[in-house]
Amino acid sequence: MTQPATIVIAGDELVAGEGDPRALGWTGRVQARTLPLLPEARFLTLAVPGETSQQLAKRCMPEVQRRLDPERRNLLVLAPGAGDVRTQASLARSRLNLANVLDEALALEISTFVVGPAPVGDDVLNEQIGTLSSGFADVATRRGVPYVDAFRPLQRHEAWLRDVRTGTPGVPGQEGYGLLAWLVLHRGWHSWLGLPEQV
Repeated sequence: MTQPATIVIAGDELVAGEGDPRALGWTGRVQARTLPLLPEARFLTLAVPGETSQQLAKRCMPEVQRRLDPERRNLLVLAPGAGDVRTQASLARSRLNLANVLDEALALEISTFVVGPAPVGDDVLNEQIGTLSSGFADVATRRGVPYVDAFRPLQRHEAWLRDVRTGTPGVPGQEGYGLLAWLVLHRGWHSWLGLPEQV
């Protein structure tokens, strides 16, 4: 029998599903697709709107550790947003912040999965978000941690761009969150959980 899982998801407002009229976000949609396969899984979301990688690194593991259960398989999803671009943090600092969280999780033997920042409706910011996403991807890959590139597949996606340019500023709506959930579910999610990949 598979040990029940606790899946903690930490990130910015996209983790909370801000702007989604169905109040599901990508995390709720991923949870809905996962629970039939892992019915005893527990999903816990830790969202801070506009958070930078430095802020995430400072608060993440203390919050995660409060939610760990020695009787369960404990897993961590990190979804750092584009806060570093808005605060003009250096790429080296951003990479180090993510590396510190991943290294701490690895030291605690917590399996980790990373969902990178998504594009916004501003071309200038998007250029910087693309660079940030590549930096995060490199940090995760060097540690053997699965990384979902949410930037490049959505950078020129009409439905995504329409969503982030209308409704709640800077966040997607129902269709956009569906696209994000699809990316997560089809970029290593099931194999990370020890489940057969879904078509």
